[in-house]
Amino acid sequence: MKPSVILYKTLPDDLLARLESHFTVTQLADLSPETVRQNAQTFARAEGILGSSEKVDKAFLEHTPGLRAASTVSVGYDNFDVAALSERGIALMHTPTVLTETVADTMMTLVLATARRALEVAERVKTGEWTGSIGPDWFGIDVHHKTMGILGMGRIGLALAQRAHFGFNMPILYNARRHHQEAEERFNARYCDLDTLLAESDFVCISLPLTEETWHLIGAGQLARMKSSAILINAGRGPVIDEKALIQALIEGKIHAAGLDVFEQEPLPPDSPLLSLPNVVALPHIGSATHETRYNMAACAVDNLIAALSGNVKENCVNPQVLK
Repeated sequence: MKPSVILYKTLPDDLLARLESHFTVTQLADLSPETVRQNAQTFARAEGILGSSEKVDKAFLEHTPGLRAASTVSVGYDNFDVAALSERGIALMHTPTVLTETVADTMMTLVLATARRALEVAERVKTGEWTGSIGPDWFGIDVHHKTMGILGMGRIGLALAQRAHFGFNMPILYNARRHHQEAEERFNARYCDLDTLLAESDFVCISLPLTEETWHLIGAGQLARMKSSAILINAGRGPVIDEKALIQALIEGKIHAAGLDVFEQEPLPPDSPLLSLPNVVALPHIGSATHETRYNMAACAVDNLIAALSGNVKENCVNPQVLK
């Protein structure tokens, strides 16, 4: 008899067929308490779950006594209580490799869009303000040869450093949990503490997961250390930045601009000042949102679940200690 799994995300037909060739699949809209209550027997016998953007915590796990693996269609896993999963011997699988280049593209897009005020001036063209030669009130700032500081030198940070170094001749500073030999050798990147990075960088780019250590890592004190001409870029996790402090810094001109793909609350509330500030580029969490990458992420998540439930995991496990 095939293992029973719950799918709470729509998959392309070919990937759904692949999943169904290995498992008995039940498709549900979400993992909400109401859905769990209405499908109690399905959750009780489920050995695997696959989807994204739903909370999987201790309360949820009380309803899934047979669960052996959870596969998320994302690189981030802050929706999961990893400790609770590990305590129950449940493998948590994610997709860290397939979105690297696409997210790095998004971060470089934010660098260019904020520096050159691309969205702002494009809108002014559309509203008929371009009636002659443009003046300084339309000007942006250069990107090339400016210093980029990267918080988090994982796969995405490394891909961003490559673009900045080779594409724009940008000196690279970075702060991470450890020294990164490849970044230092390939891009002449310089490891430094957070305060130094903030003080010396023209672009501060965040590519960090959300953890207890990174929550509100960038607050009023850190923003005050940045150059008034500096631009803050975040495509990691929204709560890494204290959003209220960021808004205040932008209003008071303590930093030049911000390019954001992630926020403390998503979608952004309609009354958020970030939506009206001219020195903010706000994107709807599109970091990995291309047709190709989203397909590859879903395919990776399917393969991850197959590997986990067949006892053949070689990569992409958040808590590999449960496999021993």
